[in-house]
Amino acid sequence: MESLQISRPARVAAAAADRVVSESRAEIEAAPPAVLLCGGAGQRMGDLAAAVPKPMLTVGGTPLLMHIMHTLATHGSDEFVLAIGHLGNVVKDFFLQFQAYAGDFTIRLGRQPSVAVHGDFPEEGWQVTCADTGEQAGTGTRLRAAARLVPRWPIVVAYGDVLADVDVGRLMKYHRAHGRLATVTAAAPPARFGHLALTDDHRVSRFDEKRLAEQPAAEAGLVSIGFFVLEKAAVERYIPADRDVMFEEDPIRELAADGELMAYRHDGYWQPIDTPKELATARGEWDSGNAPWKVWQT
Repeated sequence: MESLQISRPARVAAAAADRVVSESRAEIEAAPPAVLLCGGAGQRMGDLAAAVPKPMLTVGGTPLLMHIMHTLATHGSDEFVLAIGHLGNVVKDFFLQFQAYAGDFTIRLGRQPSVAVHGDFPEEGWQVTCADTGEQAGTGTRLRAAARLVPRWPIVVAYGDVLADVDVGRLMKYHRAHGRLATVTAAAPPARFGHLALTDDHRVSRFDEKRLAEQPAAEAGLVSIGFFVLEKAAVERYIPADRDVMFEEDPIRELAADGELMAYRHDGYWQPIDTPKELATARGEWDSGNAPWKVWQT
């Protein structure tokens, strides 16, 4: 699959006008809201994902989705929009019942029932929005639909099945410093993820997504691991509202072609959880007390 070569002077000029990182110092210093893409079917998981969406598969008794949310919360993000789709009711039920399972509670029965939760838990104060983005929608379509519910910009966008110890605070500083519309976190292989070509100043000059057939072995270089940072214009100008689209295809390629996509280099741990083997490996690391992505305190 060849990368697209696209020139849009008018849109580049408009995007430059939209490079407003924040309108106040308070907004600059505020941790960003996060959109998590967790609506796919997870077909490579086979029967493991037959009854639950892949991000709800557990490691250490906790859904993958929660591991990623804890990583983001460690760096201050506590406002989440979950772009759900396939088996989305499982995600909804988990959060609707979360407080009851998080600790002790007292329930008063009767015509006006009430529930009092006792004690503290790490997720205290989190705001979680479940946005139903469709059963079969592409990641770009899901992102655009979920983005209407974010409280402010820019946003962090993460996959609901990629474990990593990304320093989101440093990622945000990098994004705000370069002033472009989008940042993608880049790391070393594996080859089945989007391959990035970078200029010397880390501007993304080309983005090629998941070329399994043409690329059986890893190319030298970096790949996309998600953990995007997006300004509002990156969504509104580059993700079409009138057709289904994968974010990793036309939208991100066009951002790169217009010079609006930068790469943040991540040299730490990351692992996609796409297969039963990868899930088993993550579970083994957690059970051994050596989970490299666990950056939060319990």
